[in-house]
Amino acid sequence: FSDRGHRPMLIVACELSEVLLFDPISSKHIKTLSEAHENCVNNIKFLDNRLFATCSDDCTVALWDLRKLNSKVCTLQGHSSWVKNVEYDVNTRLLVSSGFDGNVIIWDTNRCTEDGCPHKTFFHTRFLMRMRLTPDCSKMLISTSSGYLLILHDLDLAKSLDVGSYPIMRAGSTAWSSHAATSATSSAPRAAGSSSHDGHSGSLFEQNVSRSSQAEGVSPRNSFEILIPDVPFGRHRGNCITSLQLHPKGQAALLRCSSTIDDQEWTCVYAFQDGPPVQPIAPHYSLRLTHYIEEANVSNGYIKELCFSPDGRLISSPHGYGIRLLGFDTQCSELFDCLPNRARPLQEIHSLYSHNDVVLTTKFSPTHCQIASGCLGGCVSLYQPKF
Repeated sequence: FSDRGHRPMLIVACELSEVLLFDPISSKHIKTLSEAHENCVNNIKFLDNRLFATCSDDCTVALWDLRKLNSKVCTLQGHSSWVKNVEYDVNTRLLVSSGFDGNVIIWDTNRCTEDGCPHKTFFHTRFLMRMRLTPDCSKMLISTSSGYLLILHDLDLAKSLDVGSYPIMRAGSTAWSSHAATSATSSAPRAAGSSSHDGHSGSLFEQNVSRSSQAEGVSPRNSFEILIPDVPFGRHRGNCITSLQLHPKGQAALLRCSSTIDDQEWTCVYAFQDGPPVQPIAPHYSLRLTHYIEEANVSNGYIKELCFSPDGRLISSPHGYGIRLLGFDTQCSELFDCLPNRARPLQEIHSLYSHNDVVLTTKFSPTHCQIASGCLGGCVSLYQPKF
């Protein structure tokens, strides 16, 4: 959904290299970009009220202008594997993409030409799945298929991270490894944490990464932490974080986690909590598991994208051939008005089933009481829930 400008727009990424445009109010199909890419289209991001970006398994990102859809504004080439999502920093007008090559790449849309945009690799880590920016663009979160969640604090996209120079430390300043984060995430255990459903940060295995000590006078910009979120199914079953979304106020993370050992799949909500710094310049976070619910793990291997509502009170989650609307309590309270002492199940508020195939993605409209869902068979459904 477009969240900029006055004209609502729903743009759909399709497996067969297509992009579909709809008017979500009338449900009218506006246009099909039949050859938007040379492979599956994975994600779409609006930059303003006319420009949007698409990314694809053809290893490219494309920029489009709603006023002239017969051709792309430009094609951005820099990834060497499937590009899975794009984000946009409205403050610097920098586009950020991530792919299965493990790279997070920055594109300077301020200097765009028909041949593309200047770009640079900002960060690299193995097993990268999803990358998101917080709403204020002060942090970047990266999820991995090995169960790690990376948080980059005081984000400065103008400076690339030389991860090889970052010492990696456990919380409590015990040295863990002097290797780069790329090596750490490839050799560490697939998952860790308590198998209980409590929400205490003590059940987390946390590591903090910072460039150096304050005595050396290095700026704290782009310092980062590696966290392993607690999961309901326990440490011994492995964990893959397949989907990552952020609360509209940037106060919590929404993860879709699946076991790498069996067929369990969970939606989990984690509140961010500030903790004492490991070093004077190094921020320290913990993730507190607050809510969870088991999902129907159908079509194993496909990523199911879930989302928060614009006010953060509801979660829309793919569930089999439909979607479930989930709340933190039965009154649809805000998360931080009903934080439990111990993690508890999300409440199912409503279910919507209209597909003939497995639902893979769902999204709330940022401006209207409307939800869209898309299934593996290519069908798009629009709902206006009435409770």
